[in-house]
Amino acid sequence: MAATMSKSNWFRLSSFQIFDLMFNQRNIHELTCLFTIVVILTCQCLADDGYEMDDFLKREHSLTKPYQGVGFSSSSHWDLMGNAIITTEHVRLTPDLQSRQGAVWSRVPCYLRDWELQVHFKIHGQGKKNLNGDGMALWYTKERMQTGPVFGNMNLFTGLGVFLDTYPTENNNHERVFPYVSGMVGNGTLAYEHDRDGQSTELGGCTALVRNIPHDTFLLIRYTKNRLTIQIDVDGKQQWRDCLDLPGVRLPQGYFFGASSVTGDLSDNHDLISMKLYQLTVERPQEVEELTVPSVDNFEQLNKVEVQEEGMSGVQLFFTIVFSIIRIVLLGVVVVVMYGRWKENSPKRFY
Repeated sequence: MAATMSKSNWFRLSSFQIFDLMFNQRNIHELTCLFTIVVILTCQCLADDGYEMDDFLKREHSLTKPYQGVGFSSSSHWDLMGNAIITTEHVRLTPDLQSRQGAVWSRVPCYLRDWELQVHFKIHGQGKKNLNGDGMALWYTKERMQTGPVFGNMNLFTGLGVFLDTYPTENNNHERVFPYVSGMVGNGTLAYEHDRDGQSTELGGCTALVRNIPHDTFLLIRYTKNRLTIQIDVDGKQQWRDCLDLPGVRLPQGYFFGASSVTGDLSDNHDLISMKLYQLTVERPQEVEELTVPSVDNFEQLNKVEVQEEGMSGVQLFFTIVFSIIRIVLLGVVVVVMYGRWKENSPKRFY
């Protein structure tokens, strides 16, 4: 009887141990899965530059479907200008018609020190290749709701302008391939030269084939630790491609985000599908410089063109030598002839 009880107790004890072991293994498996998920989410939140993007976007500075905060009501966060209209799919800044201009501007100033703006847009029209215009611009400026010649916005602006230029105004410009994305920081006195496509004031840029593309096109503007970065995703690969990366850019807080466009003799639809602003969390010193005027460090060197004297080719050198010899021979002939005449006309002496 004792042996039977001992065997029964052993069986119960073994069953309990097996159950406990299975339960512990299950807990370990669950903890492992949970840890893996946390690691993945953490890696996704961390960016290459060491900042973290908040889990929520800044809705008061963002423009997304169904565009309820756009319009003329007192509760709206965005204002429309000119020919801009709202549809269910986009905010159309300008239609594919001549001599149109439109814009959308945030009513709420942005006081974030570090931010990232992701823009989903579309440029399309009936015009043939190289017969389209004029492009659109994205803004972070002190002024808002001002019309003018710079893609529908004022010139001599104060802040940041990012231009998606689809038509080369300067016909003799062979350095760029259009459409072209570029950036500019204005201080209120620096003019955008439309006739030169803004070359004298640009911070840099890249070619971006964004017109009549069958897939989505995106642009990213990041400003963190006085560094301006512009990236594009226009190839349908869901990958950002570097366009501009410049340190030493100083932008004050309290400016407004906006987008504008203009058409002239040539036209396109310029559609803004979304603008999403995210706050970036970065480590900063306790004392932060308060800025009042936008600026760029070493701006004069950015657009300085070094002119180098080109060496002569072999053909040029040959003709240079030949013409030099001919000139020397002709000069010698002239000297001989003049000396002969002088000698003939000189009085003769008889000894």
